Amino acid sequence: MTEPLHPLRVAAAPISWGVCEVPGWGHVLDAGTVLAEMAALGLTATEFGPPGYLPREPAAVRALLGPFGIDVIGGFLALPLHREPGRAIAAARTGAALLAATGAEVLVLAAATGDRGYDTRSPLSDYEWRTLVDTAATLGDIAAEHGLRAVLHPHVGTHVETEPEVERFLADSDLDLCLDTGHLLVGGTDPVRLARRHADRIGHIHLKDVRNALADEIRSGTMEYSQAVRRGLYAPLGEGDVDIETLVRCAQAAGYRGWYVIEQDTALEPGDTADGPSRDTARSLHYLAGLGAARTSARI
Repeated sequence: MTEPLHPLRVAAAPISWGVCEVPGWGHVLDAGTVLAEMAALGLTATEFGPPGYLPREPAAVRALLGPFGIDVIGGFLALPLHREPGRAIAAARTGAALLAATGAEVLVLAAATGDRGYDTRSPLSDYEWRTLVDTAATLGDIAAEHGLRAVLHPHVGTHVETEPEVERFLADSDLDLCLDTGHLLVGGTDPVRLARRHADRIGHIHLKDVRNALADEIRSGTMEYSQAVRRGLYAPLGEGDVDIETLVRCAQAAGYRGWYVIEQDTALEPGDTADGPSRDTARSLHYLAGLGAARTSARI
C-alpha cells in the first residue's frame, strides 16, 4: 500500500503568469492581476518574482499582498557570481533585507552568465568557478545574517546547468540546492535520481513538468530555451515527462517539509490574459491534491 504524503506546503511564482527577469521576455501582467489569480486558486503563498515587480519597500509589499491573503516565502536572484563579486554581494544584501522584512524564508540564487537571458553561455575557467563558489558562500552568509536560507538553483543558461556542474557545485559548496524539476531535466539531470542521491542537500523545491521532446531540442542545440518555453516546454504537473509523484515521495521520505513552488515558466504575447496560465496552475494544483496529501497550503 502506498504511504500517504505529509501535508504539502504549496506556493506559486509570478513566472507561471509570464513575469520574468529577462528584458523583453513577453507581455507582463500587473501584480494586482497575478495576485488576484493566485488568490482565486486558493494559493496563500508566493515567491517575489523579478526584482522590482513587487514594491521595494516592505510596508508597500504588505499593503499590496494583504488584501489577497498571500504571504511571500522567498525570492529569486540571478547574479553573475563568477565575476565582480562586489556587485553580487550588494544586490544580495538589498534583496535579503527586503525578503527578511516581508517575512520570507529563502533566498534562491542562480549563477547567471551576465549575458541577456538564458539562451547562451560560455565555459568558465577554474579561477572563475572558484570565484562563483566563494561568492555563493558569501551570499549564503548574508542570507543567514537576515534569518534566511540561501539555496543555489541549477538553471538552464547559467553556469550550474548540466549534471556534471550540479555535482561539482555540491562537492565544492556547502549551499543546498533549489531542486527545480524542470531545469534539472532540461540540463540533463534526472531530478528523481538527484533527490535520492543528495536527499540531504534539498533546501527548496520548484515543481515543473517538462515535455521532453522539446527539452531534447534544447539539449541538441536545435532550439533556444526561450523559444521552447513559448512552444510549451512546461506542461501542467502530471502531463509531462517528469515523475513528479516519485520526486515528491522521495523528498518527503527524506524528511523534506519545505515549500513546493509551482513554477511553470511561460511567456505571454501582447493581448494575452491570465486565463491560460491560471488554467494550467489549476490543473497542477488538482494533480497535487490527487497525490494523497491530507491537505496543502492551497485550498484545493
